[in-house]
Amino acid sequence: MAEINSLQDLGAATQAAQTETESAPVHVQKLDAQGRAYATGKRKNAIARVWVKPGSGKITVNGKEFAAYFARPVLQMILQQPIVAANRNGQYDIVATVVGGGLSGQAGAVRHGISKALTYYEPELRPVLKKGGFLTRDSRVVERKKYGRAKARRSFQFSKR
Repeated sequence: MAEINSLQDLGAATQAAQTETESAPVHVQKLDAQGRAYATGKRKNAIARVWVKPGSGKITVNGKEFAAYFARPVLQMILQQPIVAANRNGQYDIVATVVGGGLSGQAGAVRHGISKALTYYEPELRPVLKKGGFLTRDSRVVERKKYGRAKARRSFQFSKR
């Protein structure tokens, strides 16, 4: 650290410190011992663990082909959104295990996990996936039921007589 004797030295030192901190955060590649990128995706009550590695584009969810696990075309489309947005069709093999929630929440959780894992494997894809909104965790969950109510907010039917 340089010695500061005057206000001019102080101004130069703070300006140098600001230029160091203002640089954009550098994202580095995060891989495990097998050369895979791992990420956890969440949506509603579903939690997905996702591994991404280079391959032929095979997507496996809970040991099944993703088209067999998610039979609805809408859910299959949701799953493939980050891959299509990043223009990486057929380049990565994806293995996911997902628990909790229903099929819609599980598809959203796997999508979130794929997006995060792709950014860990290829950090330069982050701006594209961030712009598409795939890296944001949708925090909406089902509201709990309150006592004295029929559901979370619905009251029992009012009887005038």
